[in-house]
Parts: sequence; C-alpha cells; structure tokens
Amino acid sequence: MNTFIEMLQYPFLQRALIVGILISICAALLGVSLVLKRYSMIGDGLSHVGFAALAIAYAFNTAPLMVSIPVCLVAAFFLLRLTENSKIKGDAATALLCSGALAIGVMTISLTQGMNTDVCNYMFGSILAMSREDVYLSVALSIVVMILYGFFYHKLFAVTFDEQFAKATGIKTNWYNMLLALLTSITVVLGMRMMGTLLISSLIVFPALTAMRVCKRFFSVILLSGILSIAEFVSGVYISYVFSTPTGASIVIVDIAVFMIFALYRRLMK
Repeated sequence: MNTFIEMLQYPFLQRALIVGILISICAALLGVSLVLKRYSMIGDGLSHVGFAALAIAYAFNTAPLMVSIPVCLVAAFFLLRLTENSKIKGDAATALLCSGALAIGVMTISLTQGMNTDVCNYMFGSILAMSREDVYLSVALSIVVMILYGFFYHKLFAVTFDEQFAKATGIKTNWYNMLLALLTSITVVLGMRMMGTLLISSLIVFPALTAMRVCKRFFSVILLSGILSIAEFVSGVYISYVFSTPTGASIVIVDIAVFMIFALYRRLMK
C-alpha cells in the first residue's frame, strides 16, 4: 500500500492510471461483443493502422492524435465494408489491414526521421506518454461506452448473438456494428500510447476470454470482464513500477496469469 501511495505522488503516473483504467473499462466492454462476434483481432488491425498514421503524422510534424483517430475511424469503416463481402472473411480482412498498414508505417519511418524514441514508445508503449489531452479524451470515450451499454444493452445483446434475428426485428445492425468498430478504434488509438501497437489488442481479448471461463450470461461476462480489466491493469502498472519492467508487457503477463488461473478453476470444477 505504501508503494502504491508513493506511485500516486507522480503526476505522470496519476495520468497513466486514470487513462489506463478508463481505457481498460472501454476495451473490456467492447471486447466482449467483439470476441463473441469473432472480431477479436480488430484491435490488432486498427493498432497497426494507428501506427501507420502515427508515422505519417511525425513525417509531416502534425499532432499524432489528430491524424491517428480519423485514420482509424476510416479504417474501421473500411474493415466492416470488407467483411460484408462474402469473398473476404473477417480474419482475412484484418490480416490485409495489419500487413498493409504496418508496411506503410515502416516505409514512412525509414524514408523520414528513422526509428526514434517517440516511434518506439508507440510500438512498445510508454507510461510516460500520457498527457492531459489523453485524460480528457478517455473520460469522454468512457462516458459514451457506458451510455451505449447502459441504454442499448438489449439491442447490443441481440446484435452480438444473432445478427440476422436482430435485423429481422428492426434493429439497425449495421449502425451498431459501425458504432462498436468506431469506439474500438478510438480505444485502440488512446491505449496504444501506453500498451504499444504490438500489445494493445490484449486489453480487448484477455478480459473477455477470462470472464467467459466462469460466466455464462452476457451481463455477468461484461461485468466480470470490466472488473478483471481494471484489476489486471493496476496490477501490471504496480509490477512495472516496482521491478522497472515495460508497462505493456507487465500488464499482458498479468492477463496471461489470470487467464490460466480461471481456466484451471473451470477445469477443476467440471
């Protein structure tokens, strides 16, 4: 407890904890629907797009977020349009997006300033990268996600489990799918500054999969996923601070450990 209080004395850690907790909640809630709809790798695809947009932003000396967020929003729309084509499935479309965006990012970096500290921070994450702007955007994003799941829970449930039935009942499934993709893209852009491009998808996938080991109802999975996401993030930051390890990697290690514990518990309870 004394160590945790000591951590809170640093302004950059205060910002990191606020942004991280809010992003963890958003990623966990969105992740449940994405995993159940077999879009669990969308975060990985959008993070690679965000990296390419970041590289372009640095090449033209513009604000990274002002470029990354719009580009990822367009990429999310493009990805959904691709998956609507029966010839290109969701995983194939994501693979196309990942490889193409990463190639653009690497090529842009090599032709401009080369690999520097800022670019490395976005690739592997840095707890020092959080700013006041990130805090404000994270608060706004979390409010929107909470409103979505609070007021449109039943429609999201229908869209997640049986999209054809939901469409038949008059629910605008394309609108909800697009909204999920757009909110995920903003979550990825904000989270990759701390987790890194290569690890941000873990915030979306691990809490949802872990909660599904022990919960069967959609609401209980969402609730437990959010709790686990916050606990795993805080634990990862604590480990990172005490042992001077990379923040993103520390959080993912905690994610893996908790997932294995829950999977073992489920096996023992059978």
